[in-house]
Amino acid sequence: MLYLKIIAIPCFVLSNHVVRSDAVPMDLNVHPEHLPYMLNSITKHNKTRCWGYENDCDTEHRYLDPVCPGPGTSWAPTKRDQIDAFYDQGDFGYVKQQREEITYMCEPINQDDSSLECTNHLKFCRGHNIMINFENILNQNHPIRYQMDVLTNGQIGGKCKFHKEKLDAQCDHLSPLQSWSPELRFFTTIDQYPGKCDLIITEPTVIMKIDATVNMYHHFCDFLNLYASQHVNSSGVNMFSKNIHILVWESFAYESAFSETFQAFTMHPIWNLNTFRGHIVCFNDIILPLLPRMIFGLYYNTPLIDGCENSGLFKAFSQHVLHRLNIVQKPNDNGKIRITFLSRNTKYRNVLNENELITALKNHSQYEVKKVVYSGNVLTFKEQIQITYNTDIFIGMHGAGLTHLLFLPEWAVLFELYNCEDEHCYKDLARLRGVKYITWRDINKFSMQDKGHHPDQGAHAKFTNYSFDKDEFISLVEEAATHVKKHKHGYSPKLHDEF
Repeated sequence: MLYLKIIAIPCFVLSNHVVRSDAVPMDLNVHPEHLPYMLNSITKHNKTRCWGYENDCDTEHRYLDPVCPGPGTSWAPTKRDQIDAFYDQGDFGYVKQQREEITYMCEPINQDDSSLECTNHLKFCRGHNIMINFENILNQNHPIRYQMDVLTNGQIGGKCKFHKEKLDAQCDHLSPLQSWSPELRFFTTIDQYPGKCDLIITEPTVIMKIDATVNMYHHFCDFLNLYASQHVNSSGVNMFSKNIHILVWESFAYESAFSETFQAFTMHPIWNLNTFRGHIVCFNDIILPLLPRMIFGLYYNTPLIDGCENSGLFKAFSQHVLHRLNIVQKPNDNGKIRITFLSRNTKYRNVLNENELITALKNHSQYEVKKVVYSGNVLTFKEQIQITYNTDIFIGMHGAGLTHLLFLPEWAVLFELYNCEDEHCYKDLARLRGVKYITWRDINKFSMQDKGHHPDQGAHAKFTNYSFDKDEFISLVEEAATHVKKHKHGYSPKLHDEF
């Protein structure tokens, strides 16, 4: 039965069961380099520009081809084999694989029926006219985060032909941040839609199960996979529309030093489970995106082939976020190499002779040196990536702040002073993004304050502080500067003269 219902959700009135906002036309607010790819992917003609996951996209026309300067392996002996392996592991080839796996778990029979489609292991799903019952949340006496019992039998469903055995067979990655099986294992059919729903959300809604929001490395697993999921869904000219809602699958109000990144994806406030506690809600269109800790996933747990770099997906993500957040590159009129030294504001992994190293850099006439502390108490996240995007050499100790490499220019170098025995973390992320990576090589030319004191594991390289040999440091920076000089002036963005 329809009745007037108003609850406090910012910017929206829930009236007659329906949450509405003004219709938004085609959302073409994308990086200029992306526009022809987006338009060509939906016009079915002129495939001289394609992302790479379209069925009729030839290799020479796709957005970006990885490069593999390193040697081959026994299972990828040729250069083409290497490129294809990297492309499938960490590029739009991964998106293509997910798109090819999409299949109905609940199939519409009539035009207005519900539907649920998913990929293997329920890594990505999308639904139409889906009911979710949030009434049980009223009875929860503890906060909800990373829980697998938010829903129970019959609290999620739709009016469609349900292939239960098919869905059950894909519930094998039963873990909070690996798949959607903790929620969808309770899917059931309903007799009517919207039926008992007291709220209907008409705009597309993305439900996100997010990683640690205090850590840039882990939280950007969420953002990268959200962007990749928009490609997996690929819903035409509005595939990157900001007129979508984002519901974070936990009861905590969303807070993060990196929250401004969501401005690249939505124009609405971020919802959480308490937004709908006590309600039965119908979602006209719902996306369950790729998750941050999938087995053989994107970004985290990515098994990358050696010797390859330059993922078009990661480059496109970087450009998309920079464009949407209005981050610009400033002219470098003095011609100096811009060096940003990331200083840590933590107990461990500090550089004890940091001032000595920075002074040595400033004595070089061709270097413009800036020491920064990337903390929300000092700089907003937008201000941070504005600095990063205008950096040629980014220097810092192993830590989540090095995730800023995602927003370095094409020609830039990430200098991870010391990887603290975690060799692949930022090296692989730099390979995916396509920026040069160097780190300390001579272990005899740095010293540890002590052996390190992990709370549980004893001696540990990440739980101490370091001093570095000044001359060796300058030598490595000069190596990075040589790379910048070689590549910066020869770089120009890809130009497109056709749509």
